[in-house]
Amino acid sequence: MLVLSDDGQFIHRMSSPKKKVPKIYEVTTKHEVQADQINRLLEGVLLHDETVPVCAAACRQIGDHSLELTLTQGKFHQVKRMVAAVGNRVELLHRSRIGALDLPRDLAPGQWRWLGEQEIAALMRSN
Repeated sequence: MLVLSDDGQFIHRMSSPKKKVPKIYEVTTKHEVQADQINRLLEGVLLHDETVPVCAAACRQIGDHSLELTLTQGKFHQVKRMVAAVGNRVELLHRSRIGALDLPRDLAPGQWRWLGEQEIAALMRSN
């Protein structure tokens, strides 16, 4: 899921780590997800070139090789780097939610649509 806009203030509100807008990712991993990996993601992992550990806001296993990861910041390739830091590898990555906005399941890859006024208002209330 991508949200595109020509409104710089809106994009800043959605992407700034200070605003803590939750972004939910569905992650498929190469290796089976272990309970200690989830705990480490929640406690925080130190990423290469970072001085402070990065924590997931939420993380739950949804399958043997999949988890749902909630982040409130957006560092470069953060999901892949976090999963690698706990000894696994991302095979597939899908952002399914930003703030109050869910990606419609009937929207095929590569398709897009305009957001409605209510959806924009809900996004604005997300932070």
